[in-house]
Amino acid sequence: MPCFLTRTSCLAVLLTTALLGGCGTSQFTTVTILETPAAYVRLETDPTVEKDAGHSHPLTLTAQQMAAVLRGVMFEEPLAKLPLYDETSQPRRHQAFTEREVAFFAPLLAIALGKATPEEIVTFYESSDARAISRDVTSGGLFVQGEDLHVIVANYRSRTHYMADAGVADTTDDRLTPLRALAPQRGHLYFEPRSAERPASRSWPARWFQPDRREVIVRYSLLPPQPAPLPQGASPPVP
Repeated sequence: MPCFLTRTSCLAVLLTTALLGGCGTSQFTTVTILETPAAYVRLETDPTVEKDAGHSHPLTLTAQQMAAVLRGVMFEEPLAKLPLYDETSQPRRHQAFTEREVAFFAPLLAIALGKATPEEIVTFYESSDARAISRDVTSGGLFVQGEDLHVIVANYRSRTHYMADAGVADTTDDRLTPLRALAPQRGHLYFEPRSAERPASRSWPARWFQPDRREVIVRYSLLPPQPAPLPQGASPPVP
């Protein structure tokens, strides 16, 4: 059952944390646009926002404009793929978001950007069963700075419970950390058309908090709107 919340639902948590914990790098959910057992779109506080230099939110984008952005985010698989873990049936360069994901996320992300404040970042998350004890997670965030839309893909089909050493499993709830990489991130993110992509230039707080994050910076105003492949009520990812 989808869950809808408001900013006031998190006020007590934010105040308590501010009193007890002071300044930190944690992110807090402020608004949930839509949540299912397998996916969500939320607004969260952005700890990398510098004082008096927030994001350019709220921003009005249509679902069609957001679909054009998501379709342009491309993923280039690593040269050396591991058949045991990697999908080998698709081309090395392909869309990062499937048509089903575009149909599901585009309207929700557009709504989220329209509600976001300068101090917030839009986050997204989805997971699907990979094996009996693990799932594949795609998650990240979006924010706007001037005319640039930043799309962060912290996890692209990342396997949960990745073990760096035998017998050592990551027990962090991946639903709570959409901007945190669950495993070493392999492959490369870019945008098509290339003429609409801007080179990354992040301030030192962003590099400190998220040094390895994968993102593309898109001049969204240069992209023509594209129709969503399915109606707005497209089925969410299946857990």
